[in-house]
Amino acid sequence: MPALTPVTLPTSKTDASFAVAISSSGQMAGTIENEHGVRRAVLYRKDMVELGTLGGSDSYAGGINHAGDVVGTAQNADGYWRAFVAPAARAGNPLAMRDLGTLGGRSSHGAAINDAGQVVGFADTADGTFHAFRSDGVHGPVDLGTLGGQVSYATDINNHGVVVGAAALPNGYRRAFLSRPGAAMQDIGTLGGRSSAASAVNDQGVVVGTAETAGRRWHAFMWKEGKMTDLGALIGYGNSFATDINTAGHVVGSIRIGDERRAFVYRDGKMTVHPGGFGLYVVNAINDDELVIGAQYTGKQFSAAFMHSGQPAVVTHGGQDLLSIIAAVLTVAATLVICRRRYRGIAGLGANRGHA
Repeated sequence: MPALTPVTLPTSKTDASFAVAISSSGQMAGTIENEHGVRRAVLYRKDMVELGTLGGSDSYAGGINHAGDVVGTAQNADGYWRAFVAPAARAGNPLAMRDLGTLGGRSSHGAAINDAGQVVGFADTADGTFHAFRSDGVHGPVDLGTLGGQVSYATDINNHGVVVGAAALPNGYRRAFLSRPGAAMQDIGTLGGRSSAASAVNDQGVVVGTAETAGRRWHAFMWKEGKMTDLGALIGYGNSFATDINTAGHVVGSIRIGDERRAFVYRDGKMTVHPGGFGLYVVNAINDDELVIGAQYTGKQFSAAFMHSGQPAVVTHGGQDLLSIIAAVLTVAATLVICRRRYRGIAGLGANRGHA
């Protein structure tokens, strides 16, 4: 099997790095973290460009479009997190980072951006909750509402303006939603359980994410035209989480079995699972050139990395790779990709709010 290829980010040996999003043109957005825990959003082209902050100490990336515009979240001078857009033409100049505002509260988070520059994420409201929003990337966010409950968050938007994420029902359980332009949120259901969350949507309107089963397990799903397919059942074990889908309908994500994490690729009707230590440890995105990005874990830190979606799985002969039993690193990974993970309300992913 070909070795994983690390994305060459010119950081110090003590910096951790994560590739978070990849555009159709192959540009990547990511986050680096130094030995002091300071995080910075970066744009990787042929070189790496730090995108700065909004006056505070930290920032992290959420998404990138074909032109190289990056969306994410940065601290302002008061220490609150705010959704930002950094236009590609001025990337690297901290002044280029635009604060998209909130929904009446103090903080907001940018999760994804499409080729038209439309941004989605979630923001604090005046009443102390948080709601999914959509923005044109220039003006303030527009509240997308909920499914009758108090909270919601958006995770992705396709080039037709279709938004996905998760929103609370009146009973408090959260459901994956799809929101078409000009239409109300649509609850796309579960796999027999109580909750679900959508992570991504492609331009064909196919949605992926994770949903609870009747047996209270979490399974990756693919939803199309009203039908939800259980991808976790094809894996057959563990809790699985789909994180992205490309135009061809190829899905990537991760599997958790206790403290072990494995990567999976669902491609052309075939499910490939990469054993712990042999695939990406953190799986964030896939583009139309079949590049799967995230991070591998080598030694004692994460390094941004990619692999081809068709890469065959390594055949192991028993034993658990040492890299897969470091439970603490899961917390670090979740923090650095917070826009696609925070407020999910599913197993292991709490709904803590704050301005850390």
